[in-house]
Amino acid sequence: MYFTALLARTDDGWEASDTELDDVESLDELAELARESSPDDETVLVCIEQEGSWFGIVRVDGEDDPRVFVSDAARAMRSAYGEILLTDELLGREPEDPSVLDQLVDLDGTEDGLEDEEDDEPLGSEVPRGPLGDVGLLADLGIDAGTVLKLTPDDALSSIADALGCSEVLEAVR
Repeated sequence: MYFTALLARTDDGWEASDTELDDVESLDELAELARESSPDDETVLVCIEQEGSWFGIVRVDGEDDPRVFVSDAARAMRSAYGEILLTDELLGREPEDPSVLDQLVDLDGTEDGLEDEEDDEPLGSEVPRGPLGDVGLLADLGIDAGTVLKLTPDDALSSIADALGCSEVLEAVR
């Protein structure tokens, strides 16, 4: 089960909205969706959570490149939403390298341990288990890198919302 939401900083505080990512196919499209939710080029956080498995945060500040953090890259790799976040750049791959993402079809994120029939390597072995990305993406908002690394998939988005002072608006869209 997935939960996705946009948290947009405004002059009046944070506003939350749930969002559907079914038509989003890339990080660039996700960043555009976030920018559209903030007319004043303020900070927008895209929050993605797969229950008990992994979470991801994408921070979009105006026209700057999006900043991404994923709590468990190997688990996210098995997810349609995770493949949006796990860009070649984030994974440290050359764009022309064959992508394991092309091998993943009709996976819902619950297939941990599935084997690739061609070489008996676990799917997603090309990505690290554990956190990946910009652990400091929330530092200027009062959530340091050490705290981000300690968050668990079960309570990460709630903890972030608490620290930002917007837990009520996030829970309203949950």
